[in-house]
Amino acid sequence: MGGNSRFTGCTIILPLCICFIHEELKKMRIVAGEFRSRVISAVEGNTTRPTTDKIKEAVFSRIGPYFDGGNMLDLFGGSGNMSLEAISRGMEHALVCDVSYAAVSTIRKNVKTLDVASRVTIWKMDYRQGLAKASQEQRTFDLVYLDPPYKKQQILHILQYLDTHDLVNELGDIICESLKEDEFPDQVGALHKVKDVTYGITRITYYRKECME
Repeated sequence: MGGNSRFTGCTIILPLCICFIHEELKKMRIVAGEFRSRVISAVEGNTTRPTTDKIKEAVFSRIGPYFDGGNMLDLFGGSGNMSLEAISRGMEHALVCDVSYAAVSTIRKNVKTLDVASRVTIWKMDYRQGLAKASQEQRTFDLVYLDPPYKKQQILHILQYLDTHDLVNELGDIICESLKEDEFPDQVGALHKVKDVTYGITRITYYRKECME
C-alpha cells in the first residue's frame, strides 16, 4: 500500500504541472505602454506563430517606441499581439484582419480584456479581401505589419498593392516578418527598404514610404 501511495502522488502532481505549463504557453504579455505587463491570450493550436517578445521589442524600439496617434493595419492578425502592443504604445486605431475563426475569436477576447473595442476594428477575411476593402473605404495607414505564414509568402505582392493603391501615408512604416532566407527589393514604388535584421530563423524587413518631389 505504501508503494501505491507514492505513485499516486506522482500521478496527481504531474498532470497538474503539465496543465499549468500548457496554460502559460497560451499567454503573452504587453511589453510596454498603457497596458504594460497585461496578459493576453495566444491562439489555440499551432496554426499561428506568435511574434516573440524579443522581436516585438526590437521592432517597436526602432519605429517608436511610442506613438502620438495614427492608424495601423495588421493584415495577418493572429492573436492581435502586435496591434494591441501598438495601441498600448499610443497608436490611435488598429485594423486587424485574419481569415481564421480561432484567431478572430482570440483577437476579440484580447480586445475585451484590454477594453479597447473603440480603437480596434476586426475583419474576418483573408488578406486579399482585407486589402481590397481597405482600398474601397479609402483607408490609409501609418503602420502596416505583415506576418503571413512562412510557407505562404505573399509579402512582395502585398507591398506592391499597398504602393499602387496608396494605402500608406507619407513616412508610414511597413514591417515584414519572414524567414531569414527571404529577401525583398530595396524599393517597391514609393516604399523604400531602410533596414533588415535577422533573429534566429526570422527576418524583419523595414520599409518606409517616401514620396520624391
